[in-house]
Amino acid sequence: MKANLMHLVPPVSRDRIISQFPKWYTPEACLQFKEHFHAQVRTACQQSTGTIGLKISKVVVVGDLYVGKTSLINRWDTAGQEKFKCIASAYYRGAEVIITVFDLADIQTLDHTKQWLEDALRENEPDSSFIFLVGTKKDLVSDAVCERTELDAIRFANEMQAEYWSVSAKTGENVKEFFSRVAALAFEQSMIKGLEKTAGHMAQIGAGNLIKLEKNMMEIPEGNTQVSLSCC
Repeated sequence: MKANLMHLVPPVSRDRIISQFPKWYTPEACLQFKEHFHAQVRTACQQSTGTIGLKISKVVVVGDLYVGKTSLINRWDTAGQEKFKCIASAYYRGAEVIITVFDLADIQTLDHTKQWLEDALRENEPDSSFIFLVGTKKDLVSDAVCERTELDAIRFANEMQAEYWSVSAKTGENVKEFFSRVAALAFEQSMIKGLEKTAGHMAQIGAGNLIKLEKNMMEIPEGNTQVSLSCC
């Protein structure tokens, strides 16, 4: 980042710092079990003496009406920063993360997630996107109902090659943990691709100033996210 732009970077609160790779929700439906960022990414961050620009990772959030997509995103402090539009095929293209959402209190919305995912995958290259299956409104169901629904959801997630999470946008349960997980996976993948292109040298990925790295820490400036979110 240019020196004359440094003053534009807002202070970073401690709760926006990711120093360890965020943990999965359940081992039965997990994309990666590792506990640390890739060695190349750690080295690149440790060698950084300033701010590394990170290109925005495109995330699409899909699912039936009223399953809580917008509430989930708004809980992640993006209200007023993103314009939410109904997704057409063009919005699916180039998605680095696909989040399929269903309502834990409405099992039919889980049945529809496979079709939503198929629509999104049709516009992207095979194995180019991280896939998440997210059950929302956890606060509205009992623990017993949640456990029964999660058994079906985990089976769906395995068939979809997705990572499963249960969250509550109302109470905030697991929301920060989920988006930290999404951010870490997308960030690491972008860094690795950039490092490969520069044959191991430090790479500035994009021209953004959304991520600041110091000593192997990924800092998310308050009021910003490193992903571009769309939902229908």
